[in-house]
Amino acid sequence: MMLSKMVFAQEQPLIQIGIKGGSSLNKLNTELADLDDKYALGLHVGGMARVNLGRAYIQGEALFSKRKAALKPQGQTESKLKWNAIDIPVMVGYKIYQQQDMNFRVFAGAVYNYTLNDNLSPLKAIKEGVKHFDKSNVQFTGGLGVDIQRFSIDVRYERGFSNLSKSFKSKPQAFSIGVGYFIF
Repeated sequence: MMLSKMVFAQEQPLIQIGIKGGSSLNKLNTELADLDDKYALGLHVGGMARVNLGRAYIQGEALFSKRKAALKPQGQTESKLKWNAIDIPVMVGYKIYQQQDMNFRVFAGAVYNYTLNDNLSPLKAIKEGVKHFDKSNVQFTGGLGVDIQRFSIDVRYERGFSNLSKSFKSKPQAFSIGVGYFIF
């Protein structure tokens, strides 16, 4: 058993670097009674780095995200909001089941999100009423993952800690799935 643990420790490098891509379901979670918010599909792509500390690890990512959300004012048609963002998640995880070529993980952390541009024109009336729209947002993230050899699959949930603006109560929320490949 000691020999097998030593062999696995040698195969699992201290630092791993890779690429990642996936999709997400995004929602704005407004508190306005006359506005229904719904999930819409978005995409993300970028890089990741992991520092392995035995069964524990720290993972950081830099992702370019194309996000969408749907809002439907009462009595009107649904509008899709689109925006591009840079997401920087930093997570701490633990490998709850670990074998030589596979492990199952749990993780949690924070995500810094910066909106690059937006296309919120369907909601001009709301946008004009929003003063000091904050392009930066910090979110909580948590989820489950599996690693099979160099491949990594994550399923995660994200929720904003703060509102997008002081005058518009809306905390972003997302469910995402990502597939990564550790180059080394």
